Amino acid sequence: MLTASALLLLATLAGYTLLCAASPFGTCRKCHGLGGKVVLDRKRRPKKGKRCRRCKGHGKRLRVGRRLTNHSRAVHRGGTR
Repeated sequence: MLTASALLLLATLAGYTLLCAASPFGTCRKCHGLGGKVVLDRKRRPKKGKRCRRCKGHGKRLRVGRRLTNHSRAVHRGGTR
């Protein structure tokens, strides 16, 4: 049972690593990829509100796994030079 759960964990981590390599950017969790808050005006029509501070209005953010990969590469590069 323990080996099956360990294999499942390794498969999940390998899948997430492949996802970060193939698609390093994911949608912003705060604005849901819209780039800002959608506000309704007085006539109940949607209009764009303030720009999202997390993604700076792009709607995409760097994934956590990709950020860790970039940091580890920078540490390795700095230590070998």
